[in-house]
Amino acid sequence: MIRSFQLILLLALVLLNACSMGSAKKDIGLQLWSLRDDMKENVPATIQRVGEMGFTFIEAAGYSEGTFYGMEPVAFKKLLNDNGLAFVSSHTGKALPDDEQWDKTMQWWDQCIDAHAAAGVQYLVQPFMDGKGYGSLEDLKRYCDYFNVIGEKCRERGIRFGYHNHDKEFEEVDGVVRYDYMLQNTDPEKVFFQLDLYWIMKGDKVATDYFDKYPGRFVLWHVKDEKELGQSGEMDFESSFKVGDKAGMEHYIIEVERYNYTPLESVKMSIDFLLQAEYAK
Repeated sequence: MIRSFQLILLLALVLLNACSMGSAKKDIGLQLWSLRDDMKENVPATIQRVGEMGFTFIEAAGYSEGTFYGMEPVAFKKLLNDNGLAFVSSHTGKALPDDEQWDKTMQWWDQCIDAHAAAGVQYLVQPFMDGKGYGSLEDLKRYCDYFNVIGEKCRERGIRFGYHNHDKEFEEVDGVVRYDYMLQNTDPEKVFFQLDLYWIMKGDKVATDYFDKYPGRFVLWHVKDEKELGQSGEMDFESSFKVGDKAGMEHYIIEVERYNYTPLESVKMSIDFLLQAEYAK
């Protein structure tokens, strides 16, 4: 009788362990620009909802003068952690300065990097260039040199610096695709690329072609659709996820910029889409 009970208990533990392994939580991040209006209205309540949806980390879009969404770095990190979220990545940046503004811009970056280090952020991403970046190759080269400088500053503090694309980076200037030029003229030890899977599609390029040509450079991804994930029928996320290791992908992040529903509903629909997708681990 005792042996039978022990056997039943052992089988129950095995089944419980198998179920636990089968339902392991996916590591899915959210770019908080997706909930920009909600974050303006109520930061703690919005963060609570994000944690409840099943996200494991966030990427901020609310850095300003040493604070995140008006909160000190450590306080904002604690709010996230209290809701089961890690503070992994952040979007911010400054346009390429002229010579007169160089020192002032470097001081801004020093404060910015200090704040991100205090919050424990791993990745700091600039998501834009000004008109100079979309001008001549000479101007684009200046941007690449600038990013290398910022990347070195970040690296000294244990943070990795990256650039996030839109569609204009896939246009040509003097017969060269801007994005290729940036990949070729930034130091891989200092600058990674956060590939936006939606915007590269809109730029008439194929993500997996870039993974083949520049393996290991695409450390972060934005997983995005026209509105909610999977709704447009235009996006082939699976082909990218299948070769994520070649790309160098370490984290993927949902971003919803336009909506069919309220932002919170659209974000929930988007994470549910990836939670159900077998290719998204």
